[in-house]
Amino acid sequence: MLIAGNWKMNTTLPEATALAEDLAAYVHEHADALAATHMAVCPPFVNLEATARALADTDVAVGGQTMHTADAGSYTGETSAPMLRAAGCTYVIVGHSERRKYFGETDADVGAKVAQAHAHSLIPIVCVGETKAQRDAGDAEAIVEQQVRGALAEAQGAAPTDLVVAYEPVWAIGTGDSATPEQAQAMHAFIRSLLHDLVGDGAADVHLLYGGSMKPHNAEALLSQPDVDGGLIGGASLQADSFGAIAQIGAAQAA
Repeated sequence: MLIAGNWKMNTTLPEATALAEDLAAYVHEHADALAATHMAVCPPFVNLEATARALADTDVAVGGQTMHTADAGSYTGETSAPMLRAAGCTYVIVGHSERRKYFGETDADVGAKVAQAHAHSLIPIVCVGETKAQRDAGDAEAIVEQQVRGALAEAQGAAPTDLVVAYEPVWAIGTGDSATPEQAQAMHAFIRSLLHDLVGDGAADVHLLYGGSMKPHNAEALLSQPDVDGGLIGGASLQADSFGAIAQIGAAQAA
């Protein structure tokens, strides 16, 4: 079970430090209850090092929210995989719907970022998901399949344990309108079947996360589904208690 937090463009440096310290205290206090789950947080780039320092004596990993496909160069405002590694990152989110919508990232871009992450020993958290219009039109599976295949087009030979896929229905992100457990399970099972085609028997080792308004009150129903291996948490990750509570629920399901 993997519970990852995406802080998005939230927290100043002091706020990120305080949040990470609160999370570290929570993890220490509830160590036994959290033993069966892995946790990670993805703060804004400017807060990565401070967050990693505050969490250094815990097992909570740190990740970036995106990255460039080049190691270095004239790409003003961008961040590279080597920079993320040097800042203490283990994970990097790629292909989030907000990156696709606001910054024009394509499936090919996501595939290149997955390959770059693997080249630098970062585990990509690949985000896929359909809009409400696409779901209403009956195209949800076709869209997700296109995104999954595009993301893994250049990842041949990568170990399944070096890959995370997060299903985030766009219509549920930040809206409070979460997918039902049955909807989440159906899409996760579909993604698992695609992964069997793409990575073989190792598909069972790929963490499939659900993202999209997961909160402590609905986490148990979602995380109890057989093909839901964790969550990519947005708003609820901005408070140590709510993020920790979701992680505890995940640990109980994994135990």
